[in-house]
Amino acid sequence: MTAPRNAPSNPGESPPAATRAADTTLALDDAQLAAQLYTLRDCLRWATSEFHVQRLHFGHGTASAWDEAVALVLGALHLPWDVDPAVLDARLLDIERQRIVALVRARIETRKPLPYLLGEAFFAGQPFTVDERVLIPRSPIAELIEHHFAAWFPGAPPARILDLCTGSGCIGIASALHMPTAEVDLADVSPEALAVAKINITRHEVGDRVRTVLADLFDGLDGQRYDLIVVNPPYVDARDLAGMPAEFRHEPALALGAGADGLDIVRRLLREARAHLNDDGVLVVEVGNSDRRLEAAYPEVPFLWLEFERGGHGVFALTAGELDEYAVSFA
Repeated sequence: MTAPRNAPSNPGESPPAATRAADTTLALDDAQLAAQLYTLRDCLRWATSEFHVQRLHFGHGTASAWDEAVALVLGALHLPWDVDPAVLDARLLDIERQRIVALVRARIETRKPLPYLLGEAFFAGQPFTVDERVLIPRSPIAELIEHHFAAWFPGAPPARILDLCTGSGCIGIASALHMPTAEVDLADVSPEALAVAKINITRHEVGDRVRTVLADLFDGLDGQRYDLIVVNPPYVDARDLAGMPAEFRHEPALALGAGADGLDIVRRLLREARAHLNDDGVLVVEVGNSDRRLEAAYPEVPFLWLEFERGGHGVFALTAGELDEYAVSFA
């Protein structure tokens, strides 16, 4: 996410400790503060400074204090990301300024990721309802969806898709939106996550082609087969999970941690996926920073590691034929 065109540039690095102390001493109460933030531009500048001072962590859709401020202010005002830059100097209503100040305070004091505070995250160009029952969408798999997985399905898109470990349903629902002939199953072991996925099915009006399934990986899918299985499973190892910034601790641990090396779920996927793929099917899995451990665990397997124009890593693909060929390795 970036600032609107012609918006001010990033104000810079965090100020020194002495300046931060002075800021705290001179702090206004929220009502006084809101009364002095006249325009959207004022709010962006102030929020960015506050995020720098408080040393927040960014990683749930933004990568800097400036981008986080843009997302917060535009989200609070229900403005699109590509808003006309002329809006930056529009004067805000009292209630709008107060809402922005309250959101900034909540972001700082709770360390909740911004999408939870707004109740919404964007994925593959679409808005999705999110709360603390599900991970916040941020997978590079969005690029594959936008291109209809054309590397493996150059003629027609896959007819049947499984979004396993679905969470909010963003991968499967975005696939249904971009590929309007596809039928999609959203599977998860968490009933709470599936409740959010159902909200998003209704929100995007895809209930005629998308359904939820309560399943522990493939256990619960009743032998269903698919052309494409896409999985963003838990893959964080125990050490990384223990050292995560406070923002990540608001996300469900069930959707993050996967044992000492981060591969507990992926090992099961590799053993069990073939039984649910059609003969010309493809398995696409995100493993993030556990990619090197996966290669070390299966050095003989030719994982195809995918590259993304917008960044991201740790996503591999294997065909049904490759799963057959290396079945002994996965046993």
